[in-house]
Amino acid sequence: MTFLHSLALLAHFVGVAALLGGWLATFNKPTVLRWQLIGAWVQLVSGVLLVGLLEMSDGAGPVNHTKIAVKLLVLIAILVAAVLGRRKATRGEDVSIGLAHGVGGLTLLNVAIAVFW
Repeated sequence: MTFLHSLALLAHFVGVAALLGGWLATFNKPTVLRWQLIGAWVQLVSGVLLVGLLEMSDGAGPVNHTKIAVKLLVLIAILVAAVLGRRKATRGEDVSIGLAHGVGGLTLLNVAIAVFW
């Protein structure tokens, strides 16, 4: 179980790296990269897995369901923005600055919630 938790945590970190790295790489000419969309999906799947593993463990303590719910809502907003932005980018349309920066900014917010809450 420890190995599975570590693997899910690694995937979660890779997902956030793809989201933030893509945002910072395109900061001056905002767009949504394919890796940002993949990172958002990785965050969702690995996050759900991490919560499930935490719920199944005996000595981990209580799960903060309010925090998990807030992080999930922010992640859903990230995922929607990433899907819409990536769809525009693949069609050759301009991705709005707000949409592109929304993906990165909301990701940064989600990291801040994880660290400070």
